[in-house]
Amino acid sequence: MTGPSSTETDSDDVDAPPGTWLERRLPVGRFLSVQFGRFPMPRSANVLWTVGAMLSAVLLLMLLSGLVLAMNYTPTAAGAFASIEAIERRVPSGWLIRSMHMAGASLFLGALYLHLFRGLYYGSYKKPRELVWLFGILLLAMTMVTAFAGYVLPWGQMSYWGADIAGQALASIPVIGPFLERVFLDGNQPGDGTIHHLFVLHFTLAFAILAVVGVHVATVHIAGSGNPDGVEPDRKGSLPFTPYFAIKDACGVAVFALVLAAVMFLFPDLIIETANYRPANPLHTPTSIEPEWYFLPFFGILQAIPFKFGGLVASAGAVLVLFFVPWLDTSPVRSARQRPLYRASMMGLVVAFVLLGYAGSHHVEGNWLLIARCAALFYFFHFLVLMPLLSRREKAALKDVS
Repeated sequence: MTGPSSTETDSDDVDAPPGTWLERRLPVGRFLSVQFGRFPMPRSANVLWTVGAMLSAVLLLMLLSGLVLAMNYTPTAAGAFASIEAIERRVPSGWLIRSMHMAGASLFLGALYLHLFRGLYYGSYKKPRELVWLFGILLLAMTMVTAFAGYVLPWGQMSYWGADIAGQALASIPVIGPFLERVFLDGNQPGDGTIHHLFVLHFTLAFAILAVVGVHVATVHIAGSGNPDGVEPDRKGSLPFTPYFAIKDACGVAVFALVLAAVMFLFPDLIIETANYRPANPLHTPTSIEPEWYFLPFFGILQAIPFKFGGLVASAGAVLVLFFVPWLDTSPVRSARQRPLYRASMMGLVVAFVLLGYAGSHHVEGNWLLIARCAALFYFFHFLVLMPLLSRREKAALKDVS
């Protein structure tokens, strides 16, 4: 057998419609049509299903603005704060780019928490979507590390002491703690090595997050999208992503952009910490040291435990326990809409999380210490006790009915 002559192949390419030549060699259009055009979505999907598109849009904004900032940043203790001032005052639109980056980080974590709540409430972690959930929690952990590294990079007063507290927390780990502290700080106190480590970590994790997001989206498209009803939709219960849900996502991104602009231009105090606009001073400890709002619940757990290592374990465990949710909740019922006891527990979990944040902002003193301990206790009680118990009860109830 002989293949087609070069003349025949060339003539086919000339006569082919525009785009066919490339599509035949790299079928991107076909892939996008199948995965994002005809991808089936449940009719019952509500506004919480647009948060993923918001997160994707702000992630792109963060990467682009971060690249511009990195080009003008000096990762040294002597030059970091001065380079931030130069970005805001000398780089064209530098103040706007940095404001977008700061506001985007804050709103990104807020939207991520909302996305996490949706998954917990509607059982998006259950078979066959365990990998969707696991990659999502991995993204949460990576984002938190990236956000902390970014918080230290301006090397203002709060940045310096935030790094110092993180080093002390690592030092509380038995046996290997002092070694980990020296590795993290690159010495006995925050300095050039600390900034260099965190700058590389921040920059590298940003693109690692982008890769994990791609895997996360791929697992969603393989397992299919969940829905508020908690049942697997059939063809009659589904609609193609485009145009129905593409329009919803576009509206969600537009609303998110308006909120971002409002925070940047009208309510900048929500994302700006005035103490961090003073250069780092190792000889002056601030009277009040607290992290950004999205870390406050975990900061509250850290302070609620009377000894430092126990607080570190508990605050890290608050994230780690989320990885085991698909195996802690084995109920055959997915959505909290059909689970009144689980729904009440989820509302309690939200209240506990908010109270931990308020307690963290009040440095867990006085009555806030009791509130923080009760809230932290309920947080772990929900995942480690209520989830398994309610699952067994619902399984037994279904057996009795059958």
